Amino acid sequence: MSLWATKSITALRAEAEATGERSLKRTLGALNLTMLGIGAIIGAGIFVLTGLAAALHAGPAVPLSFVAAAVACGLAGLCYAEMASAVPVAGSAYTYSYATMGEFAAWIIGWDLVLEYAMGAATVGVGWSGYFVSMLDYFGVHLPTAITSAPLRWCTGADVTNAVAACATAGWNATGSLFNLPAMVIVLVATAVLVVGIEESAKVNNIIVILKISVVLLFIAFGFRYVDAGNWQPFIPPNTGSFGEFGWSGVFRGAGLIFFAYIGFDAVSTAAQEAKNPQKDMPVGILGSLAICTILYIVVSLILTGLVRYDRLNVAHPVAYAVEQIPQLSWLRPLITVGAVLGLGSVVLVMLLGQSRVFYSMSRDGLIGEWAGRVHPRFRTPYLSTIYVGLIVAVITGTFPIQILGELVNIGTLLAFVLVCAGVWILRNKRPDLDRPFRTPLVPLVPILGMLSCFGLMATLPGDTWLRLFIWLLIGFVIYFGYGKKHSVLQRERAAAAGGESTRKG
Repeated sequence: MSLWATKSITALRAEAEATGERSLKRTLGALNLTMLGIGAIIGAGIFVLTGLAAALHAGPAVPLSFVAAAVACGLAGLCYAEMASAVPVAGSAYTYSYATMGEFAAWIIGWDLVLEYAMGAATVGVGWSGYFVSMLDYFGVHLPTAITSAPLRWCTGADVTNAVAACATAGWNATGSLFNLPAMVIVLVATAVLVVGIEESAKVNNIIVILKISVVLLFIAFGFRYVDAGNWQPFIPPNTGSFGEFGWSGVFRGAGLIFFAYIGFDAVSTAAQEAKNPQKDMPVGILGSLAICTILYIVVSLILTGLVRYDRLNVAHPVAYAVEQIPQLSWLRPLITVGAVLGLGSVVLVMLLGQSRVFYSMSRDGLIGEWAGRVHPRFRTPYLSTIYVGLIVAVITGTFPIQILGELVNIGTLLAFVLVCAGVWILRNKRPDLDRPFRTPLVPLVPILGMLSCFGLMATLPGDTWLRLFIWLLIGFVIYFGYGKKHSVLQRERAAAAGGESTRKG
């Protein structure tokens, strides 16, 4: 049985068009898909990471960091768009890899996507909790710390030296809290919405996206009036000698951090089997959401660093902090906090959507248990995988600190992007005759540049992040060779075909 056996595009398309108890409901149009992408992208990037990247790495040149990250994402996005139009099946990069590089590569990327979406939802869930508690505090409602933070904290030697709270020794330390209840609640609420139905989930997401974009546009429209151009001088501060701190190295170091802000546009491709016209609408959803969010990120970061000097933005809520410093903009403070709460909540929703659809695809192929592919008879959603994933992510979100949860998200996403770019190049050579409603321009140049730019961003990540990725993949190998390979539908079909051929020869 070959580890590199591929699924035919014809078979994948037939599965996507099949009806029955395991089929999904097609209700999403181009607008819904674009809104899903915006819902997944606009969140921590605008409301948290912009200030951190400016204060620690790029200075006022943080818009250039957004451009650098957008180039890598744009190259990958072009490849995603072609794959989504040619292979309009749920599962995103997992399915694309199955069609181009074979089952083992598909398992690796599927297991990698589990890490990206589950840990991404958990990371954003913790961030949502922080803004939600801040919002309640603003309105005079104070929740006890015992139920608003993780019971565990990972401490480095530097944390111990600097006497950071709850860091008595290097490694895991107890914080005295019981669990992060708000973070768990948002994950469970998003899970319930996803179980009820994709159309209902899309409607909720659309409302949230409209509200949070309105808040962002208010910040742009009114904040622009109070920009002090002197805060942009020097635009690229000189390198202070610390690696990645200001200078051009700081711009690219900032791009590695900001990359997390763009994670989400690829989640659009996981909903391909729930799109009305995936060949036409998926490229619009993927590239449209990426383009809109890139423009908003660049403009917001320019205004943010124009309102407040960059070295004062190393705070957990930089946008809210900036308007607090301008008396004429103080009325925006509660709106921005509410916008952040809504924005991060919709990211959790879309990340959980992506995770359950990847499990659905892997179950359909026999690589994980049949339970993950069961579709609710009324709602037509993969309800068991949605519920189980939601419960597990809720426990993780309420237990672990944000710095541990977020470490693996970037590297997992970048690996997925590399494989999708490679898949476009491979499929162009293997199936030049394949119908492609959207074609990536300048192949193989664009896929090669996409792979190189994503590898370059991966190289900026610390060594312990790579180690944790290898450990996660090792666990995945054990599951694949212990269960997936034995139950693979494709491997069984190949074995049956080989047996029939032997019988005929005999």
